[in-house]
Amino acid sequence: MKKDKLSRKEREQLQRRTEILQAALELFSQKGYHNVSMQEIAARAEFAVGTIYKFFKSKEELYREVLMQTAILICSTLSEVLEEKVNEYITIKKYLETKCKLFMENISAIQLYFAEVGGGVRINVKRALDTELRSFYDQMIRKLATVFDKGIQKKIFQAFDPYYLALALESISNAFLFEWMENPDKFPISTIADLTEKIFLERISLLPK
Repeated sequence: MKKDKLSRKEREQLQRRTEILQAALELFSQKGYHNVSMQEIAARAEFAVGTIYKFFKSKEELYREVLMQTAILICSTLSEVLEEKVNEYITIKKYLETKCKLFMENISAIQLYFAEVGGGVRINVKRALDTELRSFYDQMIRKLATVFDKGIQKKIFQAFDPYYLALALESISNAFLFEWMENPDKFPISTIADLTEKIFLERISLLPK
């Protein structure tokens, strides 16, 4: 019978890896990718440099993993919300609220990605990363479209193309989130889910007002 529980050694390795990723994210966010060395990351994580290289072959691989871990967390959490067996309007509303919360909690990694577009990281690393992140985005759009489709069949939403509805929802919410990222004091993130609901979701809803 296969054991699901990790051994003590495996738990320790996972903890070390997590600490290295966290140290890298902190330094990349503070100083920029190209201004950080593996030696600095090792010092921040309180490990020998050799230990860092046991987990990651290069700084580029470490950078990629920092962003991929964030993407996986966000995608998996939002997927769970979209798969809940509740009213589709409630599902979409909760999706918006959760997306805003995740964006705020992972803002350092998100800012890191956009800060390094076009500089610092090798083109081939960026291209591979962009492809994988695009795959996550496309997956989320398809899941959103499925929820809208079910809602249309139940007469919860107006009968627009569910894929277009998913794209529209993402475009509006992303525009608000990126505006908050640029002007956090001027534009509170706490209002984004409600704004998107009022501007878009309520407009396509067939539920009694």
